Amino acid sequence: MSQSQDPEQARRPEDLNRLFLERANAGDVEGVVALYEPDAVLVGPGRQVISGRLALRQAYTQLFAAKPTFAGETQAAIRNGNLALTSTQFTLTSVDSDGKPITMKTATTEVARRQPDGTWLWVIDQPNVLA
Repeated sequence: MSQSQDPEQARRPEDLNRLFLERANAGDVEGVVALYEPDAVLVGPGRQVISGRLALRQAYTQLFAAKPTFAGETQAAIRNGNLALTSTQFTLTSVDSDGKPITMKTATTEVARRQPDGTWLWVIDQPNVLA
């Protein structure tokens, strides 16, 4: 698991999805967690709500342990003032607990908020709207 040092920040809401794909494929847990506000929420397996950077860090550490690869197409963000709805259609390729390859196609939806410095961070993340 690599660590981001002074990672690129999202200047547009769509940058969040691009940066997620880059960092997730690198196994960069810290870089992915940096895309979220400190109290952000993520919907995890079984619709469990994961809240805060510590819990996000634990969730992504577990997800990236299987070294999945992500390929995706970032959709145009829908903006309303300091909020934006972002989305990516993507394919995750990994292995299951028996070492058999698995592929999952899904779409995400997230709410991003413009920060005081003009950058964007996610506040709500539903990474699998098809489940």
